[in-house]
Amino acid sequence: MKYQDIPADVPKEKILEYKNSFEEVTNGSGRLMLFAGDQKVEHLNNDFYGEGIAKDDNSPEHLFKIASQANISVFATQFGLISKYGREYRDIPYLVKLNSKTNIIPYDAKDPISQAWFSVEDIVAFKKSSGLNIKGVGYTVYLGSEFEHIMLKEAAQTVHKAHQNGLLAVLWIYPKGKFIEDEHDKHLIAGAAGVGAALGADFVKLKVPYDENGNFKAELLQEVTTAAGKSGVLCEGGSKTNEIMFLKELYEQIHIGGSRGNGTGRNIHQRELQEAIKMANAIYAITCENKNVEEAIKILK
Repeated sequence: MKYQDIPADVPKEKILEYKNSFEEVTNGSGRLMLFAGDQKVEHLNNDFYGEGIAKDDNSPEHLFKIASQANISVFATQFGLISKYGREYRDIPYLVKLNSKTNIIPYDAKDPISQAWFSVEDIVAFKKSSGLNIKGVGYTVYLGSEFEHIMLKEAAQTVHKAHQNGLLAVLWIYPKGKFIEDEHDKHLIAGAAGVGAALGADFVKLKVPYDENGNFKAELLQEVTTAAGKSGVLCEGGSKTNEIMFLKELYEQIHIGGSRGNGTGRNIHQRELQEAIKMANAIYAITCENKNVEEAIKILK
């Protein structure tokens, strides 16, 4: 990582810690493979129990077993889960999600708002007292919500305070609310990417842009990744899909669209443990080891 790419709000005494963490979680590639485990709140139990979902996934520990055995950059989940399972899974590289909301209230009924449960200072104190391998923090902004000003302020402060303490900052930025007509519009997503850059995020997790027929094309990402500047774009993984198709799309997102990683949850944790580990390893291989699709499929199989 070049010195000029280190955010200027990282103080001199924290530069080495920040740089080492960034190099470690990206495997020196500058790309992030974020294993998303925050859906226990975001989607309640819909993602963890039901047809086509491994029975073990209903237990939160399934997430930790995967994160401890698979190749990942960071495991993003809520503070409480890390607190409950952290002593048993000490070596997982954690990213603490500071805010979350459920999906009970539909967006057309009320614009979403999600405020921080904890401060960065709380996480820094927890990292020191627990000795856990905490690499950063995450925060979600619902852009376009009538409450966006509240979340934008908290996001800006979260990024700045994270950097002051040598931590990485990842922002989830999703256009949501009654004023949003198409949350997969590439121009809108590029705007969200630009907001992530303006907030100083190291990485910004975004929706995948679709064309007018609802199809993904890697070229659509180019406006998005350019708008993000030095903030790396992470494409959301979405609902569980065919493994080969997922890996091919991921490769195109990176090598055609210019993304710098992915945030994947359901496409990993809804599988049986060993299959989930293989899938995570295949995703990591493309993202952080610069492997091609064929090499990743060998890992998967």
